[in-house]
Amino acid sequence: MFSCSSRFLVPRAPALLLVAAVSGMSTPAHARDEGDHDRARQAVEAGQILPLRTLLERLEREQPGQVMEVDLEREDGQWLYEIKLLQAGGQLVEFKVDAKSARVLSRKEKTSERQRHRDGAR
Repeated sequence: MFSCSSRFLVPRAPALLLVAAVSGMSTPAHARDEGDHDRARQAVEAGQILPLRTLLERLEREQPGQVMEVDLEREDGQWLYEIKLLQAGGQLVEFKVDAKSARVLSRKEKTSERQRHRDGAR
């Protein structure tokens, strides 16, 4: 089974930084970065996945928030984006999105230690 994972850290500026997240490979980090980037680019060019910008624009229409992290993974032959958004009120939400159709497959709210402490103190 082929497994590929690319991680994008998304700063407040529109630029994206590609960071390797392929586990189990013994190649240097910079080589993994280039390989992950190439696989993602090839998948976009082949029409297997939507460009990240397109997918984020579609997601933001229904789920506004600040993008904190994006992973591109291939699971069981399907490309998936895992996207973490910081939404209003400081809520961190993780979405699993079909990379070809932009359909949200799952939504999981993440609760930070700070939120658990604050909510428990009420």
